[in-house]
Amino acid sequence: MAYESSLALSLTPYTAGEQPKIPGLIKLNTNENPYPPSPRVAEALQGLADSLRLYPDMEATALREAIAQVNGVVPEQVFCGNGSDEVLAFAFAAFFAGKTLAVPDITYSFYPVYAKLFGVALHTVPLREDFTVDVPAMQAEGPIALANPNAPTGVRLPLERVRTLAEHCRDKDAVLLVDEAYAAFAEENARPLMDDFDNVLIVRTFSKSHGLAGLRLGYALGSRRLIDALRRVRDSFNSYPVDRLAQAAARAAILDTAYTEEAVRRVKATRDGCAEALRALGYQVLPSETNFLFVRADETDAAPVMQALREQRILVRHFSAPRLKAWLRITVGTQEEMERVVEALGRLKA
Repeated sequence: MAYESSLALSLTPYTAGEQPKIPGLIKLNTNENPYPPSPRVAEALQGLADSLRLYPDMEATALREAIAQVNGVVPEQVFCGNGSDEVLAFAFAAFFAGKTLAVPDITYSFYPVYAKLFGVALHTVPLREDFTVDVPAMQAEGPIALANPNAPTGVRLPLERVRTLAEHCRDKDAVLLVDEAYAAFAEENARPLMDDFDNVLIVRTFSKSHGLAGLRLGYALGSRRLIDALRRVRDSFNSYPVDRLAQAAARAAILDTAYTEEAVRRVKATRDGCAEALRALGYQVLPSETNFLFVRADETDAAPVMQALREQRILVRHFSAPRLKAWLRITVGTQEEMERVVEALGRLKA
């Protein structure tokens, strides 16, 4: 006898990167920031233990005001959740349920999970041979979800091409969701589109650029109408989603813009230097505007290369999908860690 619902039995959950228990590994498989969060985070958390007997501010008012300030919007255009994954889930329920959603065939693998969970039909559009988004083909349906820069490739679609997708969605009376988990590491982002389009929803996270992956805090930027829809969905599940500690820590982190900019600058410099070194060794490396590199490590299957790196105590990510299996996704760590990666891949190439 099966106690599970047919929905539960039909779902194929998202597979996260390995969280190893082996000490001493260089962990470059889950796109975490190699640097700690702003020192202001620790300061903000001091003395909050006594307040944990009380429910948090259900609207995360102070945090939303800080996010709005940094992004040049008003607090009513900001929505907060427990990680960008939760925000994405609410967005799928609010805007895509019962509709056909266009997504690239190679993108964040949580999208098919949420589509199944919320009754969304997916129209998957193959990326071009160079892993760029086929913009005309993406316009076959109504709503669109776009990870930009894309994961796991790291390639960014230029803003003017994103604008074309926003115009298409507006003509279809549909939402364009731009998933900007890696926007801080890119040369441009979709925020300017909000000045011209009320159907663009931007989703971001504190996990990458702010070094708060262990906190689980994400947010969305959009028109008041879109944010109100997210709130209605949220309040049907849990009206107190973001706890007191997360609100205080995230507020301190986002307001320390100088610290974040410096951490991002260091990651980008290491990323670009590592990419250049790997190309000099003969590896194909896609142009990245994220905190990771997508490296063709074999002609057919990079799984043995991943294992060889693991034996050298370097953990990276491999995907088994046919178009991805020759590649490895390598998170950008510290300068010293990436020098170890280059040395290891150099030995394997010899």
